[in-house]
Amino acid sequence: MERVVLVTGASGGVGFALCQRLLEEDGRIHLCIACRNVEKSEATRDLILATHPTAQVSTVEVDLGSLASILRAARELRCRFQRLDFVFLNAGIMPNPHVNFKALWHGLLTGKVLHMLTTAEGIMTQTDRLNGDGLQEVFATNLFGHFILVRQLQSLLCGKEKPSRLIWTSSSNARESAFSLSDYQHAKGQESYSSSKYATDLTSVVLNRKFNTQGLYSSVVCPGLVMSNMTYRILPVFLWKLLMPIMWLIRFFAKTYTLTPYNGAEAHVWLFKQKPEYLDSLVKYHSCTSGLGKCYVEARKMDVDEDTAEKLYQKLLELEEQTLEKYHDLLD
Repeated sequence: MERVVLVTGASGGVGFALCQRLLEEDGRIHLCIACRNVEKSEATRDLILATHPTAQVSTVEVDLGSLASILRAARELRCRFQRLDFVFLNAGIMPNPHVNFKALWHGLLTGKVLHMLTTAEGIMTQTDRLNGDGLQEVFATNLFGHFILVRQLQSLLCGKEKPSRLIWTSSSNARESAFSLSDYQHAKGQESYSSSKYATDLTSVVLNRKFNTQGLYSSVVCPGLVMSNMTYRILPVFLWKLLMPIMWLIRFFAKTYTLTPYNGAEAHVWLFKQKPEYLDSLVKYHSCTSGLGKCYVEARKMDVDEDTAEKLYQKLLELEEQTLEKYHDLLD
């Protein structure tokens, strides 16, 4: 039986490049692409089939920022498949990002600018808002929506005879300093993206502790700095055009400047080929690109506390119970 691979956020950027690369690695997989609406799903499927005409590609509509949409999609997937071998939890948002030019200038004067440019630490802020479920939108889309999806698909994922894999798209911008257990949705701060990605790292760690013995393994990757629709919203287009030659030059010093979605998917594809039982659950796998364009993967220990991970997991379970009460008609 062919392996079934689900990819969220598949309509563009790293998600779309990942779909193409997975089929290059193994054309026998059944690829299920998850997008926010039917039109995007079908358009993405057509683009993939244009280059891989014999591939098995199906679609599912899911908005990770809507609990009702997630529950409907999970029900559909449970009816359609007997198991899922890989779930790439890639969808994400970064609404209204802003560059703090004062902080950037300070980094230039203090010699920290390269670190800031490779991690966005201290120079990126975002404006968040509540979604239709009363949750902070970035937290809901980047983490909680995926968490609920995994919980709803658990019957397709946990099997001792043949392990299933969760691979989360995290970020080098995932920082403990932006995260607080007392405000895990990041309602009071201006670094919601960083907070959600740090929470992603914590969640992956605790999922391994809970489910490895049941045949479910979780990993996190960082795609590096990729030029995508999300990135292009940070600055006006004309500024990106001016900066691009500089960014290609920076790549000789900053290996995480992968720049293209194809390069950014390197760690995802590498993990696709690994045996999960030999991976370190406390490591984040980074897509890297040399100055001459060679792609490779670098493993780096995550700055996570396992006790904090456990406490966050319990908070997520409590929030799940609270928020799903009104969706009993969509629950089995």
